[in-house]
Parts: sequence; C-alpha cells; structure tokens
Amino acid sequence: MDTFSNAAQNVGAEIFTAANLDAACHYISERTSGTMLLPRQASLERAGITAALQQNTGSLVVFDRQQAEQAESGVTGANFAIAETGSIALESTDEQVRLATTLPSKHFVLLDPGKIVSDGMAAIPHVRKLHENAPRNFLAYITGPSRTADIERVLTIGVHGPKELHIILLKSLSDDFLES
Repeated sequence: MDTFSNAAQNVGAEIFTAANLDAACHYISERTSGTMLLPRQASLERAGITAALQQNTGSLVVFDRQQAEQAESGVTGANFAIAETGSIALESTDEQVRLATTLPSKHFVLLDPGKIVSDGMAAIPHVRKLHENAPRNFLAYITGPSRTADIERVLTIGVHGPKELHIILLKSLSDDFLES
C-alpha cells in the first residue's frame, strides 16, 4: 500500500486512508461543497454512499446527465489500482462513470486496499476477467490529475479533466475486481 500511495502522490494525487465510510465522506465534505456526480456502482451503492454523502456534506448528489456540467466533483469506486504507477483502473463503459471522472474539477475515488496489485503484469488476470465478463467494455486508467501539454511543452493541469484526484483508501468496500 505504501508503494501505491507514494507513486500516486508523485503524480499529483492526494491519498487519504479512511477508518470508515463516515470518515471518507467527511474527507470529501471538507474539500467540496457543490453538486457531486455519483454514478451507480455496486460497491458504492452497497456501502450506502449516496445517503452518507448527503448526510455528511449537505451537497446535492446526482446521477443526472443534465446536471453533469455544473458538478464540482465526481465520486467513483475503482476496479483495481496499480502500485508501481499509482494508477486507478476503472471500467468506464457507462456514460455516468465517464462523466463523473472527466467533467468535474475534482475526482474522488473510493478504493479498497485489497484491490491494489503490484504492477501491470499482475493486473493482466483482472483485465482479462473484466473483458471476459463484458467484451466491449471500456477500461480507463487514471494516473493523477488531468495533464495536457501543448506543442511548446507547456504542461497544464485540469484542462481536459479534473484538476484534483483524491484517492480514499477504505477497507472492506469491495475486494471484487469485477466491481467498481
């Protein structure tokens, strides 16, 4: 877990280890105040994330495409993470997931530490299972906040995606790699 945390921080992500769901929601509430996009994901729904966020933050939690452009933050789970690079892997075929990870200026990822693999080679069996389960799915790898460079090599953060990536490590969320 330390290797993952260090690698993620080196690429600009913020890491927080939450003792429980309330602590995770409190962390989110201290960093966002506007509308949150929260796609329907099995592990997050089972944990009761929608009600917990609304109770802890007082912010509007939506699944609505029409409100996506105004959302300040997106909250998602993750299928797995790669320690070597500090990357999150997220099955993003569903439009709600893609919107939550690309439109808001802040992206909060809830990740069970049991879903951290050492490197890309260790991820292959999990990627294979994801594609066997749904052959035409889209798997996104997210490594730090959005970065864009122009032809003059000027690096800009957050132009084509979130300016901030917050990874919240929450044990017992879900250890199923097919589930985000």
